[in-house]
Amino acid sequence: MLLTAALAYARHGIPVLPVHTPDPSCGCSCDKGVRCDRPGKHPRLRHGLTEATTDPRLIDVWWSRWPEANVGLRTGITMDVADIDSAEGWHGLTHLLGGELPPGPRVRTGGGGWHLWFRPMGFGNRVGLLPGLDWRGAGGYVVAPPSRHVRGGEYRWVRRPGDALPVGPAPLRALIEGPPPPPAARRGSPPRVIAHPDRYGRAALTAESDRVASAPVGTRNDTLNRAAFALGRLVGAGLLDPGDVIRELDAAARRCGLGRAETRRTIRSGLTAGRRSPIDPEAGRRVA
Repeated sequence: MLLTAALAYARHGIPVLPVHTPDPSCGCSCDKGVRCDRPGKHPRLRHGLTEATTDPRLIDVWWSRWPEANVGLRTGITMDVADIDSAEGWHGLTHLLGGELPPGPRVRTGGGGWHLWFRPMGFGNRVGLLPGLDWRGAGGYVVAPPSRHVRGGEYRWVRRPGDALPVGPAPLRALIEGPPPPPAARRGSPPRVIAHPDRYGRAALTAESDRVASAPVGTRNDTLNRAAFALGRLVGAGLLDPGDVIRELDAAARRCGLGRAETRRTIRSGLTAGRRSPIDPEAGRRVA
């Protein structure tokens, strides 16, 4: 069954690799056993992801050697995957996309999470896009049905791939891409040192708040999320106080007409994601 699935993925152009398997003691088939921190989720191959292939002969050799191997699929070539591992991640992504997830392939993971497939966007992996949400793109992989999870469940298809994968929605793409670099960085000009980082942080807070307050209908929540993410990176670098950011963005969101509950969720998720990817403290002092 696992070999059949691996060969089927390969026929559709998805590079495949064998992955370790969880054992009955909730350990891993690797040498670490119960001490493994990723049981049933890491490659069996010496060179890992770089050996993933669509060659059916090599795939047959691998599963002849390890018939119980979980099936890993390399992302960023045929598909990218939104990896949701909690209810918070599901609701956060749904909220980001305006209340409804796009149609497309969906996998229920053995641990109770979800994998949503999209057309490749050209970005690499992103961890902590939102609480409970990671992105698997170029240089990544996912475990695929009918693999087994350490908790005992199987990965299974809820909605199988059709003729074409959905395009990643603009708000999701914007979140993955992150805020654009400053103009001087885009032109290749040398950065200059910020003489007053506190003033810079306040100026950024004012600019982002004004952008949220003036956002047109249809873009308001996305604008708020991007602002919270961008300012969260400054909070993570120690250039802004999180309480100030929350108060300013909350007031700006009310001015543009967003509801209180929606505003709080968006600020919280965007700010959390931004703080997990802070600008470098030294680089944060260098802008055009």
